[in-house]
Amino acid sequence: MKKQAFIFLVINIFFSSVTFSQLVKADLFSNQSILPLKLSYSNKEVKNSKVDSIYFKTIITYKLQDNSWDSLEVGIRKRGYSRLRNCYFAPIRMKFKKEDIKNTIFEDNKKLKLVLPCLKESDNNDNVVKEFIAYKIYEIISPYYFKTRLVDIDYEENKGSKTKPFNLKGILKEDDKDVAKRFDGKIFERESVSPYALDSLTSVRNSFFNYLIGNTDFSQSHLHNVKLIYIDKSIVPICYDFDMSGLVNASYAAVSETVNIESVTDRTYRGVKRNQLLYNQVRNEFLGHKSQILKSINDTEKYFESSKEFSSLKTFVLEFFDVLNNDAMFKQRIIDQARG
Repeated sequence: MKKQAFIFLVINIFFSSVTFSQLVKADLFSNQSILPLKLSYSNKEVKNSKVDSIYFKTIITYKLQDNSWDSLEVGIRKRGYSRLRNCYFAPIRMKFKKEDIKNTIFEDNKKLKLVLPCLKESDNNDNVVKEFIAYKIYEIISPYYFKTRLVDIDYEENKGSKTKPFNLKGILKEDDKDVAKRFDGKIFERESVSPYALDSLTSVRNSFFNYLIGNTDFSQSHLHNVKLIYIDKSIVPICYDFDMSGLVNASYAAVSETVNIESVTDRTYRGVKRNQLLYNQVRNEFLGHKSQILKSINDTEKYFESSKEFSSLKTFVLEFFDVLNNDAMFKQRIIDQARG
């Protein structure tokens, strides 16, 4: 009896000496509910930084599962190229100290990317949600992908002695090296590669996906918005950055100069010619995933500010499945469009 009382006393002491977050270690990406954050920094200072390697220190405040808040120091710097040229809000790379994120939801994610809206316009947050949907669709159709989580940010833009508040949607995206580590692979560092050197099945899935979302702003050969991972003696392409796609249909989006379409909502297939059996396999995979893809879209409807934006996105996706369901359209718009 005395032994039981002693054990009970030890358990009570243990539970009273640790925090909620230490008891329940929640992985950042395992929970897909929207994560509330608070950030404050000078967008202008970050955007105009001359050296990409300089991180500006600030505080990130995040909401815990018990609805309390916690804070961490984080370093932020600008990233990207086209978004920096075209956007008001700079896309962000985040860097934490390993000891600071221990026993927090950010543990094992020392580096993260933060996708923010581009412009200060009415549908800026809906554009982010639509890009998030693209990432979620990619998770369904490919075993190799970046983990992502949607966040709701109370952002204070520092302007000298004044601050300007914004409520922004954002996407936290897994770091490249963490993706490679997750699959026991390595980043394949090249300036260019033959498309036929890539894993053929993953490459075709990648091309079908980009056709689904109406994306021409990528290149598997020249590693534009595509990361290559060397896994099990195969080179696997993983795509990212979908704000120029027809699925998002942002006001600033433009089609690649190498294609003969006028609008991002006009799809064109950009994959290379492959064995007919591969096309049929991937076609059937997408059709088999249709209900799961539509469910992932429906699950995000609550995050849209405009029901019209949600409705147009869903219609755009359904038009892709109309092509897959029609043999003549499938041959004309995908197989016959494949590049030699």
